[in-house]
Formats: sequence, C-alpha cells, structure tokens
Amino acid sequence: MYIGIDVGGTCTDAVLLDRGLVRAMAKVPTREDLLSSLLEALDEIMKGVEGELVERVVFSTTVITNLIAEKKYDPVGLILMPGPGLSPSLYRFPTDTYIIQGAIDYRGREIIPLRLTEVDQAVAELAARGYHKVAVVGKFSCRNHRHEKEVAARVRWNYPDWHVELGHQVAGQLNFPRRVVSAYLTCATREKYQFFVRSVQEAIAQRGIKGAIFILKADGGTLPLESSLEVPVETIFSGPAASTLGVQALTPPGETAVVVDIGGTTTDLALILSGQPLLASRGARVDDMLTHVRALAVKSVPVGGDSVVERVGKDIIIYSERLGAPYCLGGPMPTPTDALRVLGLTRLGDVDRAREAMQMLGAPLGLSVAEVASRVTTRVIETITREIEAMFSRWEQEPAYRVWEVLQKKKVRPGTVVGVGGGAAGFVSQIAARLGCYPVIPPYAPVANAIGAAVARPTLQVTLRADTEQGIYIIQEEGYQGKITERSFNEEKALELAKEWLCKRAARHGLEDCVEGLEVTRREVFNMVRDWVTVGRLIDVTVQTRRGILHHVGAGGTSDEK
Repeated sequence: MYIGIDVGGTCTDAVLLDRGLVRAMAKVPTREDLLSSLLEALDEIMKGVEGELVERVVFSTTVITNLIAEKKYDPVGLILMPGPGLSPSLYRFPTDTYIIQGAIDYRGREIIPLRLTEVDQAVAELAARGYHKVAVVGKFSCRNHRHEKEVAARVRWNYPDWHVELGHQVAGQLNFPRRVVSAYLTCATREKYQFFVRSVQEAIAQRGIKGAIFILKADGGTLPLESSLEVPVETIFSGPAASTLGVQALTPPGETAVVVDIGGTTTDLALILSGQPLLASRGARVDDMLTHVRALAVKSVPVGGDSVVERVGKDIIIYSERLGAPYCLGGPMPTPTDALRVLGLTRLGDVDRAREAMQMLGAPLGLSVAEVASRVTTRVIETITREIEAMFSRWEQEPAYRVWEVLQKKKVRPGTVVGVGGGAAGFVSQIAARLGCYPVIPPYAPVANAIGAAVARPTLQVTLRADTEQGIYIIQEEGYQGKITERSFNEEKALELAKEWLCKRAARHGLEDCVEGLEVTRREVFNMVRDWVTVGRLIDVTVQTRRGILHHVGAGGTSDEK
C-alpha cells in the first residue's frame, strides 16, 4: 500500500492506494498546528489498516510555493562576490544587495583577496535595516568555497544568531545569478520547511508507519525526506508537480492538456504533452528570476478560492493573499468561494453567509448579490486565463515543446483543460471556454495532488566530479573518492562511471526497475590550460533514475506505466 499526502495552504489531502486503486481519501483543513492536520488525514485514510502495511509515503507541499507567491517570509539580505567581469549594477535582485571584494577563478584559485572590513560594513548596514537572514554567494564558489565560508564566519562573529546560507551548499552548478536566487530562496524558506519536516516525522512515527518516506521534487522526482532538509528549495514547486503527476495518472495515456489546479491559496498551471509533463529547460522560474532548481514547466498564480476580496472605491479587488477560510465557512473576509456558493457552483459552506459576504461588497455600489458574485468569479477567470496565455508564450520556447510540435507536423496548441483541486468545478469550464478548449474534470479531482504524490516513481541521483589533472573523482552522494586510471578519461566515460554508481545505489534501494532510461540532469566540462597547453579537465555530471508515474488511476486505467 502507498500513501500520498499533499499539504496545501488551505487543505491537506491524503489518499491510500492499494494495488493501484484508491482505497480511501481525505481532505482536512491545514492548521497552524500542522501535526494535527497530518494525524487527522492519516487517521481518515488508515481506518482498519496497520502502519506496517504501508510500504511508502510520498509528501508534496505548497508550503514553500505559497510562502514565495505571497512573499510571507522574513527579508533576506545578499552579500555577493562576483569578482571581475560584469558591472555590479547589472546584478539586480529583489532585496538589499552588497557587492564586496574577493574573487575565485574558475579553477578555484584566489585572484582577489577578501576585505573583511567590507563584510563588517555590509553586515552593519543590513542589521540597521532589520535583517537577520543573509545569503553569501561567490561566483565560482562551487570550485572553491573558502571565501563564502570566511564571510559567513565573519557574519556569525558579528551576529551569532543570524541565519546564513552559502551558495555552494545550495547549488553546485555554475551560473552565478541563478545560484544567488537559489540561495536567497533557500534562506527565506528553510525555517518553515524544517517545521514541515519535523511535523511529518512526528506524524509518521505516531501512526507506526515503517515504510520509506519521500518528498516530491519540483521535477516530479522524489527525495528521501531526511535528504530534503539539505536542499529545501528543491521542493519549491512540489505542489504543482504533484498536481501535474495527478492529472497524468487520472487521464488516459498519451493525453495532451493544460493542467489547472485551483486551490485555496494559489492556482498552479502546467502542461502535459502526449502524456508527459513538460520540463523547464532553464530551471524553476520565480518572479521572472531563474533558479538552479530542476523543475517541470509550471507557474503558481497567487489567486485561489480563499483569496481576499475587497471593495476599493467603485472597484472590486482580489488580493494575492489568504487571511483564513472563506466567509461562508466562518472566515473573516469575502472570497471567490463565497461567490461560487452564491452562484450555485459549489456546495461548500453556508449559503446565507456567502450571500452576506457578497452583500458587503455590493451594497455600496448598488449591485445585487448575484451581480457581485458574477463580477468576482469573472475576475478570477480573467486572471487565470491571462496567466495561461502568458505561460503558453514561455511553454512554446521550451525545446521539448518544439520537438512535440515537429512530431505533430503542424503548429498546434493543446485543446483540453484539465481542472483539479477544490475550486476546479466552479471555474474550469469558463476558463476552457475563454481559451477555446474542452474542459475535463477527472475522477478524484479534489485530491489529485495527493494521488500524484502517491504514484510518483521514486528517484535516486548520483553526482560525479572528476579532476583529470589530479587523477581523482568524487561521488558526492556516497562520500567516495576514487582514482582515474585511464589517460583518455573524458566526459562520456565520466557519464558511464556515474551511471554504474547509480545502478549500484538503485540496487541497494530496490529500484532496479527504474534504471532503464536514466536521465542526465547536469553535465559541465572545463578545460584547465597552463602555458597554452590543456593539462586536464574538470568534469561534473549528475544522473538520475527516470521520473514518472508508477501507474494510472481511475479513468486513466490501472496498468503499469511502461
């Protein structure tokens, strides 16, 4: 038996799968006391089921996504060491940023020493502005992280209680701006993610579940829960990935569709082409900033069923924040869910309270309850439709999308919109109509995220770094250092060696069936030149067992995915 649990900003959804069939499902409120929500969800789906029978639990969460979408995190300052090259004025990030002296070159050699007085000055100014979190990033810190560690030590010497993140620990790839954004977001969200993991561990322990525990990554793969603590930013789009896999599992194989997951806090958008989710070739994008996080091509729109609705002058505004439950469910403010209740598009909550919420908005404008409700739902539909159109422009630039169009032998956009999540029934038909598409709401749509988590294929990865001049290679995940004995060792041989190590890891974890179709998620090669002669190469490669779903569910069938 497998369990999938999606922790959203509004609800926590859970499903129990037994041989590919949904045996039980639950939807409970997500409370500040997250442990109580998790225990309630587990209790609902595990009635009569012993914890020992659960082989695997996979979690997905929009906790990190919602924090970022609503900008509900403590401010994070940046201390950067870009070294020579681009003008510092070209590095623009959404926070106070301090550029200091100090540089490492691409081979890991110090070319400009640090000036600790500059660190002290930057820290003093950040403290004066109220910061207590800072990300420290050097351009080539993945080659030599000494400067980052020295700056961090100086920050902590001045302010021992500050939270400091280092760029090389967050992302080992080159591309300085993306590593800065990844470190910034990690610093902003780590504490909240640690709270999430502690709550999960306690809930699992209390219910006697002994199976493996995973968290869904942004690319649809999985990480062991403990390992994810090192890289919380990898879960930045865990929720959207879950809804995408959920739709993949709930629709027939080979389907092409836009995924619209309407939750209480956000609406998540994604694309499935001929049965496969579209992967973002340049990494996860947050507020038009690229990160080093490998992700599906998804977008989280900060509007959902519980978004706050207010009258401002003669206009009605929908804000990108949630202050609690809808008014019809005892919440403090009118929301789109109240509008749906008035229009008969949902049965959630008290219809009289929903009418009261619309009355509060419409009375000063001389609008009837129905007119206000219609205006609110239209605004939501317009916002989501506009975001889908903008996403299409980006989706069509992805290499995988272009290949798909070539295979179609014509330029074509998907003609189906699949709606999942709690708000799907009230909005998706009209969204599809505006896009000229056909709407589909599959079975188990309200808990599609949990189903996506439950059927996610477990993944493992291996990262190999080789230095041919020194004649050594390192397997990061194993903590192993070996010798390179071949003079002709090159990128292709590094890949083969990494794949051998991955096969060994997969065998130890019982994932031999996932080895076929390994993915190369990263490959970088730098030549080391001395006196105009190439003396060696730095080779970095990462390989991962294939992502995907274990099987389809419900209308999608129950046969194994091949």
